[in-house]
Amino acid sequence: MPKKFLTRLLPSLVLGFLSSLLVTLPGRSAEQLFLTYGPAKFSVKVSSLEAFAKDGTIDKKLAVYLQGTSPEQRAEFRQALSQRADIDPLVISRFFNSAMGEDLLRRIGKGFTIPYGINGKYALRAAIIQSALDKEEGLTLINVLKHFPTDIQIQGELLLGLGKEIRRVVDGTIAYTKVMKELSTQEAASETEVDFAQLPNIREKGNFQYTRSQFTIKDASRDRQFYVILYKPTSARSAKIPLVVISHGLASKPEDFEDTAKHLASYGFAVALPQHPGSDFQQAKNFLEGYSGEVFDINEFVNRPKDISATIDELERRNASEFAGKLDTQNVGVIGHSFGGYTALAVAGAEIDFDYLQAECDRNYSGLNISLLLQCRALSIPHQAYQFRDPRVTAILAGNPVNSSIFGEKGLKKITIPITFISGNYDPATPAVFEQVRSFVWLKTSNKYLLLAEGQAHVDFSELDAGITDALNVVPNLTLPEPSLLHSYRDSLVLAYFQVYTAQNPEFLPYLSSAYAAYLSQNQQFNVYMISEKSEPELLEAIRKFRAKYKH
Repeated sequence: MPKKFLTRLLPSLVLGFLSSLLVTLPGRSAEQLFLTYGPAKFSVKVSSLEAFAKDGTIDKKLAVYLQGTSPEQRAEFRQALSQRADIDPLVISRFFNSAMGEDLLRRIGKGFTIPYGINGKYALRAAIIQSALDKEEGLTLINVLKHFPTDIQIQGELLLGLGKEIRRVVDGTIAYTKVMKELSTQEAASETEVDFAQLPNIREKGNFQYTRSQFTIKDASRDRQFYVILYKPTSARSAKIPLVVISHGLASKPEDFEDTAKHLASYGFAVALPQHPGSDFQQAKNFLEGYSGEVFDINEFVNRPKDISATIDELERRNASEFAGKLDTQNVGVIGHSFGGYTALAVAGAEIDFDYLQAECDRNYSGLNISLLLQCRALSIPHQAYQFRDPRVTAILAGNPVNSSIFGEKGLKKITIPITFISGNYDPATPAVFEQVRSFVWLKTSNKYLLLAEGQAHVDFSELDAGITDALNVVPNLTLPEPSLLHSYRDSLVLAYFQVYTAQNPEFLPYLSSAYAAYLSQNQQFNVYMISEKSEPELLEAIRKFRAKYKH
C-alpha cells in the first residue's frame, strides 16, 4: 500500500466519518492569518490565500512561504484550500453543538486560536457553519478562513507536532499491515498442512433451515424497552443449540447484521440481535432531525452490556417453550461491532479505567483517534467500579472495537475467555494502531486471535452514506475491495471461531488458522491475515522497534 495513497485516504475517511454523524458569531471576517512558532510570528493575508486558491496567483508575501515547494506540492495546497464538502449546515450546526462536537472543536481550537491565545473553538464553529451556508462557494478551507470572525493564530508547534503524529499513524498502519502479513505467513508455515479445497466450503450457507422472529424486552429495573431479532434453527444440531448474540454499533441497528446471523443460523446456531436504544440508528436520526441534542446517550456505556444480559435472561425464560430446553444459554458467544465491540468486551469482563481514560483524553493529538471522541464521553458518567461480566458469555468476537482508552491495559487484563479482534487498515473510526494492535497485546487470556482485513474501513462500502462517499471521491486512484469479498472473509472466520469456542465443535479447528486466512486470500488484491497468541512476542518486538524509531 503506497504511503502517499494512505496519507490522502485516512484524513479523507476521517472527514467522511465525522460528516456522517454530523449561533454563528457576528463580527468582521479574518484579514490576517498568523503562524507562531516560539517567539517568532509570521503572517499572510487571507486575501492572498483566496487569490491563490481561485486562480493560482502567488503574491510577494505568499511567495516567501511557498519558496522551495514543488509544483506538485503547490497544486496539492491549492486543492486543499478549495476542495468543497457539501454537507447540510443544519447537520454541522447540530453536531458542533453536541458534547462530542464541542470536544472536537476544543481539540482543533488549541491549534487555531484567536488573539491573546484564546482557544478558537467558537470562532471555528461560526466560520464552518457560515461557510456551509454559503451556497455559492460552500464548505471549503478558504471559505472557512474568510468567514473566521477575527484574525487567526495558528500555533506552529502544535501544527508541526500534528504533522509528525499523522505521519506516525500512517507509517504505523503501513508497518502493521506488513507485520501482520509476515506473522500470518509464519504461523501458516508452522501449522499442519491442510488441503482446504477438500473440506466443506464454509463461505457457503449451511444446511440448516431457520426462522426469523422478533420480540420486545421490557426491563422495568432500568425503565428500558428494546426489540430483539431472533434467528432460530428449525431443528437441533445435537443435544444443545449454540447461541450467539450480536451487538450493533453506534448509529446502527440489529438489521445491519442479519447477513451474519443468517450464516450462523444456517449452521444450526440461534442468533439474537438486540437493539440498543440511545445509541442506535433511531437515536442518530433523532439527532440529525433536531429531536435530540446528543449523538448518543452517555448512559449507553452502562445500558449496552446490560442489554446483552437481559437478552440472555429472556432467552432462558423462552428456552423450554421455544427450544424444548435445548438452547445453550450457559455457553454464549457475543459479537460486537465498534461500540458493540465495547459492549462485547464489557460482558466479557473488561472494566472501565477512568484514570487512564482521563489521561488519554487529555493528550495532544488524541483526536486523531476518532473513537476517542466517543470514549471520552464516559468521563461524564459516575466514576465507580462497574461490573458487567456475564459468566454465561464464554467467547467474544469484536469487530473494529472501541476499547483501548476506556478500558486500558488494566481493564482488559480482566478478560479470561477466548477473544478475537477484527481490524481494517482503512478504518478511520477505530484506527487499528490505536484500537486493536495495542489492545491485543494487553489481553492476557489464552486462545486470542487478531485479524486484519485489507481495505476494510469500519463501514460496509456497499452501504456508504453520502458524507463518506464524497470524502472517498476526492482520493485519487482509490481502489476498494468488493463488499462480497469482505463478507466472505467475515462470515467464514466468524463461523469457524464460534463453532470451536461456543458450539464446542473441534472439526472446525483447521479453519481457525492463519493457513485458512491465506487460502481465503488466494488471487485476491485485498487479503485477510490472522495471527494467534503464538505470534505475540514477535508483534510486541515490532511495536517496540516502531516506537523506538519514532521516539524523537
